[in-house]
Amino acid sequence: MQKLLIFTDLHLLPKGETLIGLDPGARLAQGLAHATERHPDAARIILTGDLTHNADPAEYAQLRRILDTQSIPVALMVGNHDRRAPMLAEFPQTPTTSQGFVQQVIDLGDHRLILLDTLNEAAADTHSGLLCEARLEWLEERLAEAPDKRCVLFTHHPVFATGFKGMDWIGLKSIPELSALLGRHRNVVQVISGHIHRTIQGTINGIPAAIFKSPCHQMPMALGYQDPRLSVAEPGAYGIVLLTDDGIVIHTEDFTLPDLDSTLYD
Repeated sequence: MQKLLIFTDLHLLPKGETLIGLDPGARLAQGLAHATERHPDAARIILTGDLTHNADPAEYAQLRRILDTQSIPVALMVGNHDRRAPMLAEFPQTPTTSQGFVQQVIDLGDHRLILLDTLNEAAADTHSGLLCEARLEWLEERLAEAPDKRCVLFTHHPVFATGFKGMDWIGLKSIPELSALLGRHRNVVQVISGHIHRTIQGTINGIPAAIFKSPCHQMPMALGYQDPRLSVAEPGAYGIVLLTDDGIVIHTEDFTLPDLDSTLYD
């Protein structure tokens, strides 16, 4: 069994600045400390985009300072609040494709993790996602070369409509094309995303898809609202993904809740 720790929608600001009264940097540091203390056997920490709030170099520098304390390998992705140039300037070791997209493959035993770049810097609304022809071709090649591996896809933007009207408006514009591609390659067993700031389960072409909450602020349960900027100070969370011989097991941990007294289980 392999274990992954998933953090999404960090929205880091320069040190000391806050969002709706919450300090994203302090929340991330708390969540990472919680996760690595309880799961030191994790194979990877994956940050699935919206690493920063404004894509400012000072925000990426703040992320660098926080991650410098980690002993578990960390893989970075970009989201709609990120920009590739300042992110890669601070993290030049991050793998990219020949076209400059922040995409990579991580093989862990019988599983292949495929981290995709759904950032659309050219979008008129600046926040909707895209998997262009070049990115989809790259994905198809990575799937075709590993027919015997169980592939897990990671995207920032979800691969299904969630019912949150405002967030779906700034969702992934390439869902039909991705769904058709997945229909040609039956080795994908799970998709994992962020963007919505809620824990949600869905499917794409019959493949399970999961969305995790943020370590900072969350989306309130307001399905019918058009405004994608709604935020609430619910508990911060991260995801735990278990890659087993029998399938994928997914947990979510609200790390800002008080710890239960272990004596309750004696």
